Amino acid sequence: MIPFRETYRDIPLYSPAKKPCRVDLSDNTNLFGAPPSADRVLREEGFLRLARYPAGYAPDLKRAVAAYAGVAVENVTTGCGSDDVIDCALRAFLEPGDAVAFPDPTFVMVPMFARLSALKPVPVPLRSDHGLDVDGLLATGAKLIYVCTPNNPTGTVASRAALERLVDSASGVVLVDQAYVEFTRGGDFLDLARTRPNVLVTRTMSKAFGLAGLRVGWGVGAPSLVAEVEKARGPYKHTALGEAVAVAALTDDVAWMEACAAEAVVNRERLRGALKALGLEPLPSEGNFLLVPVPEARQVGEALRERNVNVRVFEGLTGVGDALRIGCGPWPMMASALKALKEVL
Repeated sequence: MIPFRETYRDIPLYSPAKKPCRVDLSDNTNLFGAPPSADRVLREEGFLRLARYPAGYAPDLKRAVAAYAGVAVENVTTGCGSDDVIDCALRAFLEPGDAVAFPDPTFVMVPMFARLSALKPVPVPLRSDHGLDVDGLLATGAKLIYVCTPNNPTGTVASRAALERLVDSASGVVLVDQAYVEFTRGGDFLDLARTRPNVLVTRTMSKAFGLAGLRVGWGVGAPSLVAEVEKARGPYKHTALGEAVAVAALTDDVAWMEACAAEAVVNRERLRGALKALGLEPLPSEGNFLLVPVPEARQVGEALRERNVNVRVFEGLTGVGDALRIGCGPWPMMASALKALKEVL
């Protein structure tokens, strides 16, 4: 009999509803498209890079990230999306059976990654104002505490006072996931990764930079932390094309990214007003999405997909209940989603 792992027995595949729809607002990517430099790199260098392995530990990408983040190369690690950096960090710092603490609700892959590495996921509910329960997280005694800010799926941000108290009091590593930081107003915590020995901040090229299909993420922390993550990471985590396009985007397309992010934020707030006019109450958000509590969200989501609009459905979120997460981008897409939602409601 094949000795399957007991810890894998009840782990499902990641499988949000993904019926092809003309308007897909379900995954929080850059709905304005890919950065301009991507086309240039693919045309000029694409085929030249396909037959050979990329550099083992992404030195060109690390240099570009270091320049963008204002740190030394030794402070940078990279991975196949920021979720890969998170997964590598769990393996790097924890032994099987150790606890991983995180606010609840948060990024759904964190407890999944914990279980895949035979770790103990310990959810700690967000406070009623959607802030961090710092005392609750510390009370878990976890060797690694994960915080997503802006948080996915709520869109809410951790206060600086709360996060600094958590970092200063934690007995182990604090991993701060900032996949949506480009959409915030003053919620950048990269300085903690530069100044604290126990903080790893992760970022991604999948959201504001419009490169989700190339799977590029990165993290910044003290060299001692980064060195351990690199061991867990292994070589060849990026395709040669993915690294080249990401380097070009970080070098040439920051202004383009910032313009897209600014427009997404404007349209997010415009969408908020329109949803409130429908009698709905979206949560405060500093991401490129809104979480909207809606009774019977699964049925609503299915009805929207029948109208060619796909949003992310959540059921029974701690402190929220059923909800729809709606990604924000060009206004014509938002208008289509609103029209469909009016018909469904």
